[in-house]
Amino acid sequence: MKSIEVKGTARTIAERSSEQARALKEIRKNGGVPCVLYGGNEVVHFTVTNEGLRNLVYTPHIYVVDLDIDGKKVNAILKDIQFHPVKDTILHVDFYQIDEAKPIVMEVPVQLEGLAEGVKAGGKLALQMRKLKVKALYNVIPEKLTVNVSHLGLGKTVKVGELSFEGLELINAKEAVVCAVKLTRAARGAAAAAGK
Repeated sequence: MKSIEVKGTARTIAERSSEQARALKEIRKNGGVPCVLYGGNEVVHFTVTNEGLRNLVYTPHIYVVDLDIDGKKVNAILKDIQFHPVKDTILHVDFYQIDEAKPIVMEVPVQLEGLAEGVKAGGKLALQMRKLKVKALYNVIPEKLTVNVSHLGLGKTVKVGELSFEGLELINAKEAVVCAVKLTRAARGAAAAAGK
């Protein structure tokens, strides 16, 4: 998994929630994003610039984040992001500190490989789940999960329960459909014509 550096500045939290809300509003107004780091000995509140998060958030890739908070470095993963419902700006980010001995849960992009039998027969391949949740030690988690679909016939699906990757535990529901070869009108017409 690739890593990306994010620099932040530690901040203190106001005791009263009204003061806290005002402080957070001020941070956002000045182009900053309030962030929280969990998973270590203590919860760390810090601020990162919007620009500093751009390459981490707006990408199909997953990263180990080299967090640098006032010179103190920690490895973490992006756990959660809150976006503004209208403007789509980043409101808040949660990071989770990585412990090399403990497994973490992370969403990993799915990549389909091969030409499905059903597509050759006129079907259309549809990816239903762009990411799968995996649980593993962070250094085992791959950048993407490759699923071979060459064997997939018309109207057939690949479910989470049918997949396995070395060293990874899939957390998604076993019955969830990852991808399917759907029948198109042309394929239905060809099948009907062949049946006559």
